[in-house]
Amino acid sequence: MNTKVLIVDDEPLARERLAALLRECTNVEIAGEASNGREAVEAVARLAPDIVLLDIRMPLMDGLEAARHIAGFDNPPAVIFCTAYDEHALAAFEANAVDYLVKPIRRERLQAALERARRFGAPQLAQMQSAGTVPHRSHLCARVRGNLVLVALADVQYLLAEDKYVVVHHAGGEVLVEEALRALETEFADRFVRIHRNCLVARERLSGLTRSADGRIFAQLNGVAATLEVSRRNLPGLRKLVRSL
Repeated sequence: MNTKVLIVDDEPLARERLAALLRECTNVEIAGEASNGREAVEAVARLAPDIVLLDIRMPLMDGLEAARHIAGFDNPPAVIFCTAYDEHALAAFEANAVDYLVKPIRRERLQAALERARRFGAPQLAQMQSAGTVPHRSHLCARVRGNLVLVALADVQYLLAEDKYVVVHHAGGEVLVEEALRALETEFADRFVRIHRNCLVARERLSGLTRSADGRIFAQLNGVAATLEVSRRNLPGLRKLVRSL
């Protein structure tokens, strides 16, 4: 059975060269191509390749973040980084991938990397975390009726905890993610601020505070009509933040 390989690179010529090299390799089928990390994650969900040849420096979402999302899939493919970095710079990436290829890539080296990927399979996200090389995310990943949805953090308005999930309210609607609100608060402390035990709001959208007739305090967010109550515990810090806006 042929191994299905997804090619990911923002340079069309680089993708063409990789495709030409793959056609010279044995037992390989080109599953598809993607030009950035976001397209790569979506393509993995759609095409279920066995191996991903993944560039690192790309627009919209880089290869390191894409590898993190891919590693979280139920049956993730093996990842082989393709990069212009030298071997010393790549030492930090070794825990994240089955192998890496330094451009310009030779067919013999590509064949060897494919064989290594077939033997060892996909890396685990835990390996990335223990190695201290988990990249900072620019997107949140959710499943909606079985389909993958990537939401850019820049589009997120607020995050609301409900039972075991977090509802991500964004410019295009809302989705559920299976992540803890506290973990999201820690990871994105520079982007979101807690206003209640169950709610984080985007700092850049916070425009002020209002008081209701019964004395409760609510956060005002630009472009958001929802009523978001501020807890007494979080009010002092939030007032200080609003004054600095």
